[in-house]
Amino acid sequence: MRTADAEVVDLAQELIRRPSRGGIDDYGPVLGVLEDWLRAHDLPFRRLHDDGRPVAVLVEVAGGRPGPWWTLDACVDTAPYGDESAWSFPPDRGDVVDGWLRGRGAADSKLAAALFCRIAAEVRERADGLRGGLAVLLDADEHTGRFGGARAYLADPAAQRPAGVLIGYPGPEEVVVGGRGLWRATIAVHADTGHSGSRRTTPGAVSRAARLVRLLEEAELPGAEGGFPLPPKLTVTFCHGGEGFSVVPGSCELGVDVRTTPGFDAGAAEALVRRAVAELDASVPAPRPTAITPVAAWPSYRLGADEQPAAALLDAAAREGLAVRARTAGPSNIGNLLASEGIPATAGFGVRYEGLHGVDERARLADLPVVHAVYRRAVLDLLKG
Repeated sequence: MRTADAEVVDLAQELIRRPSRGGIDDYGPVLGVLEDWLRAHDLPFRRLHDDGRPVAVLVEVAGGRPGPWWTLDACVDTAPYGDESAWSFPPDRGDVVDGWLRGRGAADSKLAAALFCRIAAEVRERADGLRGGLAVLLDADEHTGRFGGARAYLADPAAQRPAGVLIGYPGPEEVVVGGRGLWRATIAVHADTGHSGSRRTTPGAVSRAARLVRLLEEAELPGAEGGFPLPPKLTVTFCHGGEGFSVVPGSCELGVDVRTTPGFDAGAAEALVRRAVAELDASVPAPRPTAITPVAAWPSYRLGADEQPAAALLDAAAREGLAVRARTAGPSNIGNLLASEGIPATAGFGVRYEGLHGVDERARLADLPVVHAVYRRAVLDLLKG
C-alpha cells in the first residue's frame, strides 16, 4: 500500500508532465489530471472560468458543524521554460533523482497542489466532526499576473467566502505573513516632432522622458516605520519611444512600479508621481501635458503572529519541531489581492527547492513528510475552531 506522501509525489509527477506555462499552454490537460484524481477520491470539485476560459479547479469540503471556511491555494500553471538548451533534463520530465522531484512546476507549485489535494481527502474523512469547511483552490492563471483563478473564486457567488487563505509557495524556513503593496502606472510623455538634423534644439519626447526618470528616481521616499519592516520603493520598469535615427520622437511611454507600505500607500505613490510630472511640464513645456494612467493598485498587508491563519501555521510548525520565522516580503503576491478583499493570507511554507523560475527546477522530497504534517495540523486546528 502506497503512503500518502508517495501518492502526493505521483500526482505531482503527472502534473509536471502536462506543460502549463502561463499564457502559453492549454490548461485543459493539467486540470484534467487534477479532476481525475479528485474524482477517484470522491472529492467534490468544479472548474472556474473567466470569459469562458478555464482558470482553476475548486474543491470544497464542508464540515459537519457551522463555522468559518479556510482555503489552501496553489497554482498549477508555471513560469516559461526559458532557454531549454540550458536545462540538464527536459522541463516536463517529472522524474525523481537523488530525492529531488525535477521539472518546471516542481517547486512552484505543483507539489503543493498535489499535497493540498491529499489534505482535502484527509479532511473529508473526518469532516463530520469539523466546523466550517476547507476549500482548495488550484489556480491555473497565476503566472500570467492576472490571478484569474483567485479572481474567479472571489467573484463566484456559489463559493464560501474564506476567513483566511494559506498559499503554498515553497521554502521551509519562513512563513510570509505580509508584503509590500503596489501602485503601477504608465506615463505618456509628449514633444514636438521634427528632423534630428534640424537647427531646432527643442527636446524630443525621449529626452523629456529621461528627465522625468531622473526626477522620479531622485524623489525622496520615507524609510521603514512602525511595525512594517520594509520601506517603499520606486522603479521605472520600461521606456518605449522613438522611430529611427532621423526623427525627433513625439511620444515616449514609461512604466512606473511603486512598492507601497502602510505609511506610503497608493495615494501617496500617485501624488509623488504627479508632482514629478508637474515639475517636468513646468520646466520643459510640451504641446501636450504628460498623461498618467494608473494600471493597478494593491494594498500592503501584514498579519500579527497571533492572527489567523498565520498563527495556526506557525504554531503547527513549532509543534512539528521546526524553527520557522515570520517574514514580510518585498515582492507582491496573491496575498495582496486577498488583502484588498479583506481576507488575511499567508504565502510560503513548503519544501526546499532550486531553480524556481530558472533552469533545472526541482523540489526536495525529504521535506515533504514534515511539510505535510504541518499543513494537516494547521488546517485541522483551524477547522476545530
